[in-house]
Amino acid sequence: MSYTIKTDSLSKRFGDIQSVDNITIDVEQSEVYGFLGSNGAGKSTTMKMLTTLLRPTSGSARVAGYDIATQQSSVREHIGFVQQESAIDEYLTGRENLILQARLSRLEPAVAERRIDELMETTGLADRQHDATVTYSGGMKKRLDIASGLLHRPTILFLDEPTVGLDIQTRHRIWEHIHTMHKEYDMTVFISTHYMEEADMLCDRICIIDQGKVKAVGRPSQMKENLEQEVINMRSDNAVLLSDNISSIDGVQDIRRTNDTLQIHVSDGPQTIPIIFQKAQSLNIQIQSVSMTGPTLDDVYISYTGHQIREQGPEPRRKRRW
Repeated sequence: MSYTIKTDSLSKRFGDIQSVDNITIDVEQSEVYGFLGSNGAGKSTTMKMLTTLLRPTSGSARVAGYDIATQQSSVREHIGFVQQESAIDEYLTGRENLILQARLSRLEPAVAERRIDELMETTGLADRQHDATVTYSGGMKKRLDIASGLLHRPTILFLDEPTVGLDIQTRHRIWEHIHTMHKEYDMTVFISTHYMEEADMLCDRICIIDQGKVKAVGRPSQMKENLEQEVINMRSDNAVLLSDNISSIDGVQDIRRTNDTLQIHVSDGPQTIPIIFQKAQSLNIQIQSVSMTGPTLDDVYISYTGHQIREQGPEPRRKRRW
């Protein structure tokens, strides 16, 4: 098996805080690998170590075959890194931003021009490439950031929360661009995210990380299948009373209530639904609707961590000292 990222007990401590705790992962060549966790789980710290921006406290890692501690220049030559906060200059046009990035990467002018033309088309920015980026939407700026990370043709592209703070339509468009570019350039993509749908849609495999520790690794579809759980969605005129009286039914594993709707996690849906109806009838509770689905990635995450991921926005900007 060919691995483009391989870590061995990688750890990072900040004073008394253990941000990353003995992480051991293997990322295969050309796969999209997702780092799924909440804010503060250790995702960005791990990514900064893998991209040589932070030195590990202990453990080791190789990226594109190079040691992150002793061969930093070689690692940087083979990676692209798109951070959560945009790195584009808003007073330059889209094309000028890529020209600047090409010069920093020491690309030959002819090669740079050809690649910039190609990336402008791929990211859908060709018709706005000569406009100042201060006029770009959030999604357009993120696409330009991704184009900057691809300009030098990296072996591995690191994306730190690529769609955080964007609306759902823009998020979907970014996912489409990532999927297209991954196929076109046949590169490894390492993506950190707290969006379940993003991990499910994009990633070949995901690593669930919580409080700096790896909780589980696997393919999203397989992880959901292994949960051996079904979800009954039920709306009634007295969800509180119904919830209190069905929690002891055999096979009921978890109940979550939102207003008048119950999300009931069970081991055998077809067997449990009639029992719930009988219980509701005996309590004179009217069930207004019922449906059954398979487990989601959110259920998988909760089963390994014991909590949900709360919706989070981008981290507040730090003041810059000039």
